[in-house]
Amino acid sequence: MRFDILTIFPELFVSPLQEGIIRRALEAEQIKVNLHNIRDWAEDKHAMTDDRPFGGGEGMVMKPEPLAACLHDAQTDKPGRVILLSPRGPVYTQQTAERLSGLDKLVLVCGRYEGVDERFCSLYVDEEVSLGDYILTGGELAALVVVDSVTRLLPGVLGCADSANKDSFSRNLLKHGQYTRPREFAGLAVPEVLLHGDHAKIEEYRFLESVRLTLERRPELLIKAQFSPAEDKQLKKAGLYARVQQARAGHGC
Repeated sequence: MRFDILTIFPELFVSPLQEGIIRRALEAEQIKVNLHNIRDWAEDKHAMTDDRPFGGGEGMVMKPEPLAACLHDAQTDKPGRVILLSPRGPVYTQQTAERLSGLDKLVLVCGRYEGVDERFCSLYVDEEVSLGDYILTGGELAALVVVDSVTRLLPGVLGCADSANKDSFSRNLLKHGQYTRPREFAGLAVPEVLLHGDHAKIEEYRFLESVRLTLERRPELLIKAQFSPAEDKQLKKAGLYARVQQARAGHGC
């Protein structure tokens, strides 16, 4: 998987790319990350990549010429899907990460200031992505989130093949609580069901805990959650089936 990142602050990526799973994926050549400095393609001696908006208004707007030239360079040898990190895009989800992980190359454009000249967006951007309903000073942190979330879904990147499949949001359920040693901490004991090696009971317990947690904290996720007939029986036995149906009805399902 290859990531090409267009930014005016390439130094922001140096440290995060040298840590943890991302570093190991780079060293194993499971991913490749190319940083492109948009300023290198500015047309004036001051390397200006922004200008005042036509029609007036606050702030500055990123100019289309250096962005287009930088993108052309990044796309020369191998074209990829162009994503603009922008607060006006759809909110990024686990399902978006899964879709993007199936591609060979992503080009991530880091917006800044009041935004990017709309002509660049119209001509070159395949989709816009937002991390949520809040504003960052630029798209660099959002681009790092995309790189991290997509990379961990690639085959062989995580130590456990099932880790990504059982993450929160992979089934539109929050992940159940996790426990490790010691068996008792501050008067609280590890649930007994986890201690005896009955994997069927453990899986059922964890599934039901995931549903309970989702009902309490993110019931809207249950609109898209799908359960097998066996899981429906488990929900009914635990008294959760009706609550799930009520949550779905309450959120427009």
